[in-house]
Amino acid sequence: MNKNTARARRGSKAKALIRLSNRPRLVVHRSGLHIYAQIVVADKLGDKVLAHSSTMDTELRTKLTGKSKVEQAQLVGKTLGARASKNGISQIAFDRAGYKFHGRVKALAEGAREAGLDF
Repeated sequence: MNKNTARARRGSKAKALIRLSNRPRLVVHRSGLHIYAQIVVADKLGDKVLAHSSTMDTELRTKLTGKSKVEQAQLVGKTLGARASKNGISQIAFDRAGYKFHGRVKALAEGAREAGLDF
């Protein structure tokens, strides 16, 4: 079993439990350079995105220059939390998609908590 299969396996088990909670999920994806986050709710035709943020956002690009990846992830979390509260979302389930809860994933979660999201 390689690293990617283990991550997918951890992620699928967690996703099954999160779907039972009937809360919107905050889904995280990270690449080598960027981090992406979406708040998704299950729909009959598939998942529906309620709010999103990433290091690729045009309004965040100027704020991110000169910062480390962890600091960038925290800003992405704060921005996502602000956008979610605008849409009336306060309680979510954190879906880390099999990534370990440290580094950039943890920083994104802390930024979202600072912005008022409860998970």
